[in-house]
Amino acid sequence: MRVFETIAWDEDENAVTLIDQTCLPAKYRLVRCRSVDRLISAIQRLEVRGAPALGVAGAFGVALASKTVREKEHARFMSALRAEAARIRTARPTAINLSWGVDTVMHAVEDAHSISEARHHAYDTAHMVAEADARACHDLGGHGATLMKEKVSVLTHCNAGALACSEWGTALGVVRSAIEAGKEVAVFACETRPLLQGARLTAWELQRDGIPVTVIPDSAAAFLMKQGSIDMVIVGADRVCHDAVFNKIGTYMHAVCARHHAIPFYVAAPLSTFDPVRSAKDVMIEERGRDEIAMCGKTITVPEGVAVKNYAFDATPHDLVTAFITETGVFPTPLDWKKIGNAKKMWSQ
Repeated sequence: MRVFETIAWDEDENAVTLIDQTCLPAKYRLVRCRSVDRLISAIQRLEVRGAPALGVAGAFGVALASKTVREKEHARFMSALRAEAARIRTARPTAINLSWGVDTVMHAVEDAHSISEARHHAYDTAHMVAEADARACHDLGGHGATLMKEKVSVLTHCNAGALACSEWGTALGVVRSAIEAGKEVAVFACETRPLLQGARLTAWELQRDGIPVTVIPDSAAAFLMKQGSIDMVIVGADRVCHDAVFNKIGTYMHAVCARHHAIPFYVAAPLSTFDPVRSAKDVMIEERGRDEIAMCGKTITVPEGVAVKNYAFDATPHDLVTAFITETGVFPTPLDWKKIGNAKKMWSQ
């Protein structure tokens, strides 16, 4: 299976290189972000998206800032770098990985005694974050593959594949690992309104790898479950709190339908996505612009003057989740947060 890097560091340009996901599937285009402003724009415009990929973007963003901040005195350099890091970490509010990636690199940089040392720490730690994400997705995929029968049909929502990570993927990483293990897997990809990340991105990835995929309207999922066409649901996550999973809007609906039809519902997410501090009430759900719903290209689909609610994410209670698939193993619900904490400590060592 061909592995591609969604986001990487360009050594020659001292820039962050990423696949522009707004162009897919019609066009494959690489973007080079040579400034923090350009990277923040890429994050907000969804040129790069997906929680793990945003973690890598945050980490590389600090490395990029360390290269572009021009202060010559160490204290002023660090003050400017902290300000740039703060801008990156708040570029999108819901996914925890973005702030985690930024904070991981900044933690390493704070120990530096000189500007050159700070830049060195930022570069090394950012690459460590990217490599750890790739490794976590492959490990996660292997654990998830053990949950699959020899022949299985999987429903997924949005895009939790290589395009949402540095490579391989979370929910789609499980699919890829299962196929590598010799299992026969077919995927139903919800189109994922309004930006069609399932139709555009998940279908593009899976077709590229020769994995059977069928795109369905989001509203068709329950009917297919009733028909017996779906054996399991696997989704990714943007943040896992004590009481809820935040993922692309529509995830909660699929979880409710899966429970009604006695279909297992799995969340595949690296430990970096788990938030041991916050509950659902503490998390801001991003609301995006009206035109994402009210326009289809240049065609008006909602009458002018009619209000639109465009939530990017929703919260799925843990009691609707069968288990969480992580790089250290499968954690059934209810979650044992002590075990999660111990796993995160072991992972970081």
